[in-house]
Formats: sequence, structure tokens, C-alpha cells
Amino acid sequence: MVCFSLQSGDSQGLRKLEDTGQDVLSKPTGAVLPKAGADPVLDAHLNPSLLQNVELDPEGVALEALPVQESVHIMEGVYSELHSVVAEVGVPVTVSHFDLHEEMLWVGSHGGHATSFFGPALERYSSFQVNGSDDIRQIQSLESGVLFLTKNNLKYMARGGLIIFDYLLDESEDMHSLLLTDSSTLLVGGLQNHILEIDLTTVQETQKYAVEIPGVTIMRQTNRFFFCGHTSGKVSLRDLRSFKVEHEFDAFSGSLSDFDVHGNLLAACGFSSRLTGLACDRFLKVYDLRMMRAITPLQVHVDPAFLRFIPTYTSRLAIISQSGQCQFCEPTGLANPADIFHVNPVGPLLMTFDVSASKQALAFGDSEGCVHLWTDSPEPSFNPYSRETEFALPCLVDSLPPLDWSQDLLPLSLIPVPLTTDALLSDWPAANSAPAPRRAPPVDAEILRTMKTVGFIGYAPNPRTRLRNQIPYRLKELDNEFDSFSQVTESPIGREEEPHLHMVSKKYRKVTIKYSKLGLEDFDFKHYNKTLFAGLEPHIPNAYCNCMIQVLYFLEPVRCLIQNHLCQKEFCLACELGFLFHMLDLSRGDPCQGSNFLRAFRTIPEASALGLILADSDEASGKGNLARLIQRWNRFILTQLHQDMQELEVPQAYRGAGGSSFCSSGDSVIGQLFSCEMENCSLCRCGSETVRTSSTLLFTLSYPEDKTGKNYDFAQVLKRSICLEQNTQAWCDTCEKYQPTIQTRNIRHLPDILVINCEVNSSKEADFWRFQAEAAFKMAVKKYGGDISKNKEFALADRKELRSPEGLLLCPSIEELKNVWLPFSIRMKMTKNKGLDVCNWTHGDEVQWGPARADEERGVCVYDLMATVVHILDSRTGGSLVAHIKVGETYHQRKEGVTHQQWYLFNDFLIEPIDKHEAVQFDMNWKVPAILYYVKRNLNSRYNLNIKNPIEASVLLAEASLARKQRKTHTTFIPLMLREMPQVGDLVGLDAEFVTLNEEEAELRSDGTKSTIKPSQMSVARITCVRGQGPNEGVPFIDDYISTQEQVVDYLTQYSGIKPGDLDAKISSKHLTTLKSTYLKLRFLIDIGVKFVGHGLQKDFRVINLMVPKDQVLDTVYLFHMPRKRMISLRFLAWYFLDLKIQGETHDSIEDARTALQLYRKYLELSKNGTEPESFHKVLKALYEKGRKMDWKVPEPESQTSPKNAAVFSSVLAL
Repeated sequence: MVCFSLQSGDSQGLRKLEDTGQDVLSKPTGAVLPKAGADPVLDAHLNPSLLQNVELDPEGVALEALPVQESVHIMEGVYSELHSVVAEVGVPVTVSHFDLHEEMLWVGSHGGHATSFFGPALERYSSFQVNGSDDIRQIQSLESGVLFLTKNNLKYMARGGLIIFDYLLDESEDMHSLLLTDSSTLLVGGLQNHILEIDLTTVQETQKYAVEIPGVTIMRQTNRFFFCGHTSGKVSLRDLRSFKVEHEFDAFSGSLSDFDVHGNLLAACGFSSRLTGLACDRFLKVYDLRMMRAITPLQVHVDPAFLRFIPTYTSRLAIISQSGQCQFCEPTGLANPADIFHVNPVGPLLMTFDVSASKQALAFGDSEGCVHLWTDSPEPSFNPYSRETEFALPCLVDSLPPLDWSQDLLPLSLIPVPLTTDALLSDWPAANSAPAPRRAPPVDAEILRTMKTVGFIGYAPNPRTRLRNQIPYRLKELDNEFDSFSQVTESPIGREEEPHLHMVSKKYRKVTIKYSKLGLEDFDFKHYNKTLFAGLEPHIPNAYCNCMIQVLYFLEPVRCLIQNHLCQKEFCLACELGFLFHMLDLSRGDPCQGSNFLRAFRTIPEASALGLILADSDEASGKGNLARLIQRWNRFILTQLHQDMQELEVPQAYRGAGGSSFCSSGDSVIGQLFSCEMENCSLCRCGSETVRTSSTLLFTLSYPEDKTGKNYDFAQVLKRSICLEQNTQAWCDTCEKYQPTIQTRNIRHLPDILVINCEVNSSKEADFWRFQAEAAFKMAVKKYGGDISKNKEFALADRKELRSPEGLLLCPSIEELKNVWLPFSIRMKMTKNKGLDVCNWTHGDEVQWGPARADEERGVCVYDLMATVVHILDSRTGGSLVAHIKVGETYHQRKEGVTHQQWYLFNDFLIEPIDKHEAVQFDMNWKVPAILYYVKRNLNSRYNLNIKNPIEASVLLAEASLARKQRKTHTTFIPLMLREMPQVGDLVGLDAEFVTLNEEEAELRSDGTKSTIKPSQMSVARITCVRGQGPNEGVPFIDDYISTQEQVVDYLTQYSGIKPGDLDAKISSKHLTTLKSTYLKLRFLIDIGVKFVGHGLQKDFRVINLMVPKDQVLDTVYLFHMPRKRMISLRFLAWYFLDLKIQGETHDSIEDARTALQLYRKYLELSKNGTEPESFHKVLKALYEKGRKMDWKVPEPESQTSPKNAAVFSSVLAL
């Protein structure tokens, strides 16, 4: 007989001796065997060193007497036994499974017990009972737990043993196999004539597929088919969607033992029918899945019971017999007897076999409960990327930190208290104490608002305003300061009005972008904006000013004059705002982002000094008072734009935005629009009077101190705020000391645009607005014939129209009069004695005095409300800022081709038309006014509204580099000559590389899925443009590295080719420029009408912050794309169509831009300039078929040649 043993390097083995017929346990070096007279408790064939973590009978063999296994020497690349352990003594192992997420090996026993071992040392991690009577037949690991299949039970348990769900099947079922088709869908099959589909999310049976051949014991899956192995010896191939049989292989006449699929090969082993019964067939059946037929069977030298593909270097097959023999061979070659090795099972039979995902480890389980781990390296890993395994924390009693008793929120449960039945010192006698349960928190008003009652049960969607099963304690009452008066109350308890009156309307709530795997590509912005105006994205830092950017854009003179401005300053807010306005002009409803403008905004020291730069945490949590913030930003931006656009050569120093005035020796277009000349008079009690003049860009409302409840018109408060009079201490030159003085302010010149900061920063101002709105409502109802008493309230739902006695409709409804104090128009007149008259101007006054009266009379101006910026108070989201804007005729004419005016709500990327009364209605419980813009009537006729593009062709000519070490020898491009200036329709190849400024913020949900909260913030680092035609086609004329002053957290060198130091002007050897300089070059190319060719240009233009018309973009991502199919990488397209190997170690933007140009030329060639779409469709079909076979990976040079030499590709080109 042949003597089977482990390799010579193993420390011990079980050897059969033909001479004596006895079993001899070979003695390892340094081991101690029991004495001859000892009565061993263990089986003589059981290696005692395998009993790791197994309790022994104390009266049996002493642990000191057990032989100790020496360290095993593992030869690299050759599988050898590394460890062996016992799961359960004497209980057969029925299934083994390598965990796909952690470094674990799971085994299930015939007694329904599951055990897990950690790492290659097979340290016992957890052990628990899965089923009390049936054996475990299959194990499948998931992200948050492990699935166990028994005869008629499917159990999902955590890795520590806690049950997640227990799904009982019908008692008549006899299940043997399961297959995880995706993260939430499972197929379960067995000896019955159907297969069940189970949804793991709802734990319900969703489908039952009929099976023509009963007995599905093995299931596999590829990207083409489901494979079902039957007890009859057949293997059926089924469609992934309908589960219908597509093909069928009759592998064995007896029964099927095992099969596996890899690539285009299917290998199976089984039993054949003989005269004496079933016999193990030593021929493996191998099938080619491309031709759907059998190829030459593979004869092996062992009785195959298990087989697996182990595709490390080649498509090797591992064939295992139940007696422990293992043979490796190629499925299309000949088996070599020298490739056989032997696994020494403790029991007579091997019961299970599995291969790790990394192919570095093999696991065997035998009939005596022993598990053997074979590896090809001394320190194997089970998975390519395993996550860390959680272990039980050690006891921390001895290392507890000191506790501070003065903390109200101190968790006293941190103090370890021993169990005792005696009374504690803190136990008060029952006579001196009474139970006082904590009052339940009020129900969320959103739940009450959306609740539907069926009988006595109410149903409402979860608003998700609190963490699950957690209610915060309220130990202290909130301070009665601002925001406490105006926050949305969480419950209607204690309110006098109905709860729905205080809820924030859906369109006013803070909008957020939900990111998916594709980022923003599949987010439906059209759902939020059905107009042709462009919204602004809110995820950029300090994007709270989006509403004010929209207000400035829809001021026609500001839009035109800002776009005509261009200077040499690197960070100029006026230039960046002009670039952003240009994007808003080009957009046809698609949202824009002000990333470059906000980047320049963050670099201005004055903005940081005024507290206008918010931290990401403060912006996300809503800690900042947005109303005060936007009013300070309004004052800052007007002052900054005025300074940037001053006509003087030396810009005036910033005087600080804390005051309401600034001094100007040279005027600007912003000054002409917004500024008004003021005369400030200071009168001391000694009679000395000081007069000085200044200019101001905006006014702040000053509210009267009257506590008698007097009614005020808005015009009265506005006049009081403009012509301000106050008593204060000031220096008197005559008295030469500080004296009480009377300071008055008079206006000398009225502005064209009247800007007002409302300054509603406390409950006092909010109560004033609320009281005046109620008084105005009562006066309006009385004026139109209504009658209001103290005990009578008009319900908003009545919709009762107010009519005059003659029956003429005067006001549409009571709803439009509620919460209105602000007039749509005001009339201002300069008096002869330097005074100012201000009054509300209504439609009735227009009819009475005539529309032209104001223009005819000297010094009289009528201002119309153009925009209101409001602060939305929402405790769920921390609040937000929105704007109501009256969009003029010129904007509608450009976008829609019609001439009319309409009010719109601008809430970041949500844009919705509204009724004009909604713009002046302020419910102070959730909608607080912040900024008002009044525009002088017929303003547009006073200014030249022609936009002259200030960007000239000279921006494309040669320029100096910012880098100190840059030399001509390092130049990678040749600038355009004057004769090469691009024309309309010229091709330009473009590619850009980026670096990361802020990492992505994401959270893992309880179901294991990933949710992106905030995407990573990218910054452009390199922009390359190459010539698309002419004798120098493919030669770059722009290759700019962009200098950045912000912190770079990741240079993404593998994908961008950018290295640390490339963007530093001190040490860089690249052609370094500013972002503004390169931006102007691209803007000139866009304005001239060139067509950009590139791969993935949508993302490039988005990060660069450019809006390019769609007819000027030729993106090879979409040219070589079939609907509902994956996008194809530039590297694969270049290999397939151009026989080019690009992007080897890193990406190079010059190489990528050239390749995109060549691909576009190839597209024109294959599609006959777009005239033969059907033939090009066949080309794309062949491309996708090749990509699926190659797994979309470009082969190495030695493994496969380019497809251009293949007959298939040449036939496709012939089309």
C-alpha cells in the first residue's frame, strides 16, 4: 500500500503501516507522550494539540502531558497546513465559510452549532447554537451579520450571536443552498420543485420560481446566468431577471457532487450509475460557456467530492476527495499525479471545503469536528480588504476618570455599584418622598400636522427630527432672548392659534442635495426649478449669501455694470461676481455654483474680521444668527464692490463696514446706484454746531421707543431711520471736553436703489412688526367695509372676498391682508428746507394723482419694492435665508421670449413663482424680514445696459510664470500666435486635474448603506488645452498649474499627476498661474465659440466653475455610450479604438486631451460624421461586449494584444 502522510516539514502525522496494520502516532521533536500505563480519554487518532480552547475532563489527560505542536514552516506559493483546531469534539463539521468582510472563518456542525475563528491563528471568536435539532447546511456572511440555513429555517445573526431575524420556512421544505444575488435579495433552494426569493430588508418572500428539475442543492452566479446544480446530475443556466432556463448541461448520470464557474468555464464532479450502484466519477466535466458545449473531460487521480477554481496566476482547479486527497490541475490540461497532497483528517472523512476570497487560505472540516487551515504564506489574509473586527472591551473599573459632581449631565451610571440588598444612603424614606415621573415631551407639531386619523389611531410619517429612541432632557428653561420668541414650537400645547399656522411651508424649508453613487448626475434639479432661471447650489462653504447674489443679479444695471468690469487684481469680488453673473445668463434652468466667488470672498481679510466667514460646523448646525450675518454681508459687499470699481488709480482704503457711511474721493457705478449724500449735524448744549457730509450705501431701520401701542406707517419709520436724531456724548472743540450733543442726519440726494437693513434682532423688534401688521390688517378691513371686533377673528381658510358697496372687487382675499405692513411702493420728496417727506404709495394714489405726476414734479421719487430677503426660522434645520424677487421684463425676454414681470421665491436651487402679496407677508413666528430693496421707477432707462465683453484675445498670449524656478526648458506648451487665434467652431482638446481641499463627509446607516452628507470640495490644479486642427494639431497652447492659497488635504497624485510642491510658487518648476488668469483664457474660448473635446467635461467645467453651452461640448464619455449602460473610461477606449496604453502610473492632462481628440476623430470615422447611427450602434455593442469579457480592464502587454489586430475588430471597422 501507499503510505499517505503530511509533507516532510510537518511536525507530526498519522501514518498507516502495512506491516503491522496498526496506527502509530509519530512523536514530534520535544513532545512528551503519556505514560504507558495511562488510561487515555482522547481518541488515539486525535491530535491533542488541536484541542484549542476546548475544555477537557479534569479527570482525564493532564494538559501538561499533551504534545505541543511546533511552529510550521510554510513555503511561499505552496499550500501547507498552518493550523488545526477542534470546533466540537466528535460532532461532524457540515459547512465552512470564510467571512467576506472580516478576518474570520465560520463553521457549522451537524448539531446546529456555529463557531467562528479569528485570523490565521484560528483563535475562537464566538460560538453559539443556531438550531437545536437540524444541521447547518450553508453559511453566508453579510455586512452586519451572518446568514445560517438549516433544513427549514433561515436565521440572520450578528457575529456575536444576537439574533437579527429568524425566518421559518414551511415544515415540508428541505433546503440545501442559498445564493445572495445582491445586498438585499436572497435565493433559497432545496429538494422541492421551487426556489424562494426573500427580501432581507422586509424579511418577506417576494417571489417563488418553479423549477422543472427538483433538487437544487448548489447555486452559483455570474454576470450572465444563475447556475443551479441538481441531484439528478444536471446543471441548468437561468436568466438573471426572469429565472427561465436558458441552457442545460447533463453532466452525470447519477448525481452531482459539486461544481464551480470561473470566466467562461464550468467544471463539475459527481457520480455515475454503474451496475453495482453509484460510483464516484474520476472524470471532471468541463464546459465552455461561450459555445455552450462540453470540452474534453479532465481525468484526475483522486475521487472528486469538492472542487473550486483558485484563479491566482492561472485558472487552477482544486479537487478534493473525502478521504483527504487534494489535487491541483488546469481545467483544460492534463492532471499530474505529482500535484497531489494529503490533508490528514482526524475523522475518516472530509465533510466540507472552502476557499478564502484572497485565495491564500483553504479550509477543511472533517467528520470528527476538526477544522484544518492550509495556506500558501506564513501570514495569510482571508480578504483583500478586511475591516477591523470588534472585540469585547476589557473591564475599565480600575481606570475610570474622576467624576465632576457639578456637571448637571453627569451620567451617574458610570459609577460601579456592587449588588446589595441593604438600603442605600441615597434611599429616602417613603414618608419623605413621592414619585414624580418626568412629563412626556410634547408631540412634534409636524406629526400632528400630517397625521391622518383612522378610528382612534393616528398615522403620520416620521419627520426624523430626533435620534431613534432618544429624547433629550430639558434641565433648564431656555433664555428669553432672540430666537426663543421666533423658533417653531415643537407642539401646539400652550398656543392660542392652530399649530399649522406656525409651520414652515415646504417651499421655504432648507433644501439639500441628496448625493448618490453618481454624485449630482442623477439628482433631479428640475423638480425644484421648473423655470429657466438658474438657482445656486448650497453645499459650498459660506453659501448662505446665495439669496443676496440673486438679488444683485436681478438688478439690471448692477448685472450689466458688474459684467463690464475687469481688473488685474487676483481676488476681486467684482470680477468674480461678473463671472458668476455670466454663468447665470447662460444657464437655462440648470443650477450654478459660486465656488470661485466664495473662494475670493474667503481671502479678503475684512470679511474674516467682520465675522462673515463661517466655519463648516457652525454653518451646518445653524449656530450663527443668519439674519444679522446677511445684513452685515449686504453692507460689506456693497462697500467692497464700490471700492473695487472706483475709477481712481489708487483704491481707497477700506473704512470698515461697521458704520453706515464711507468717504469717497472718487465715485463708482456702485456709488451712483446706491449711495446718497448725507449731512450730519452735531449740536452741543453750548450752542456750537459741527456739520460734515458723508455718503452711505444703505440705511438701517430705527424703531420708535413708544410703548403706548401707537400705529406707525412703514414710511414714518423709514423717514425716522433716514433723518435720524439722537442724543449722545460727543467731543466739543469749543468746550474741549465730551458734552451731551444732539446729532441729526439729513439727506441731500436720493439714491437710485434704496437698500434697507431691517435689524429685527430681538423679540422687541419682532413684536413691533407683528403689532403694526395687525393694526394695518384691521385698518384695511375697515377701509373696505369689513367689521372687526376684539372677539371676532377671520379664519385664513374662509377665502372671503372683500368688496365695496358698489360691488367692485377691491382686495382678492383676507389672506393677502394678513401679516402685511410693508408697502409695495413708497414716495419720497425733498423739501425746500432740506427736509424729507416719505409716504406709502398705493395703487389708489396712483389713480388719484396720475402715474406721471411724480416724474413731473421736481425732487419727487417713487420707489417700487424689488426684493425682500427673509430669515426662515426652522428648529429642525437651523434656519435658512430666502429671497422674494420681482424679476423684470428684460430677464423674461432673454430667457422666455415674453415681456412681463413676476415675483419669484429663490431658495438656493429651488425657484418658484409666487403671488406678489407673499413677498410682503411676514409671519414673525417663522418668517422674519432681513433686507429690503426698493428701486426707483424707470431705473433702467437712466443707465447704459449694453454689456461689452472686457476679455480680449491677449489673454491667450504668452505670460510669465509665478514659479521662481520655472525655466524655458520646463515649458510643456507653445502659446498661440496671432495667426492661430481660434475661430467659431474650432476644436480644442481640454482636460483638467484636481486636488482635494476638504474630504467627503458621509455616514453609515443602520442597514450598512453609505449616505453622502457633504461631497468632497475639489479645486482645479492643472488645466490643459491642445490645438484641435491645423499643422500643430495636438500641441498644447495652455498648460497651466493653478496656484492655491488654501490647504490641500489630498493631491490625488495617482489620478492627477500633481505632486506636493507643484502648486507652490517658491519651489515649483511648473508654469504656475492664478486661477483668474486661466479662467479668463477659458472664458475667451467660450465666448469666441470654440468646441471643447474631452472626456468627462461635465465634472471639469463644474469644478472650474464654468457654464459652457451644450452645443460647444463634445464629450467622448457620451459619444461612446449606450443608454442605460455604464460609462467607459478613457483608458479603455484608447486601448480598444486607438491601440494606446495611457494613464499607466499617473494621469497626464496633455495625454488625456490628445487622446480625447483622437477618439473624436475615430467617432467621426466610424459614424460617417454621424450619418450612419445604425452601424455605429453595432460598434458600440461590440465595445460593450469586449468590455464585459475584459472586466473593463486594459490587459498587460504580455497577456493580450490590442483588439485592432483581431478579426472581430477589423470586421467592426468594415462597417
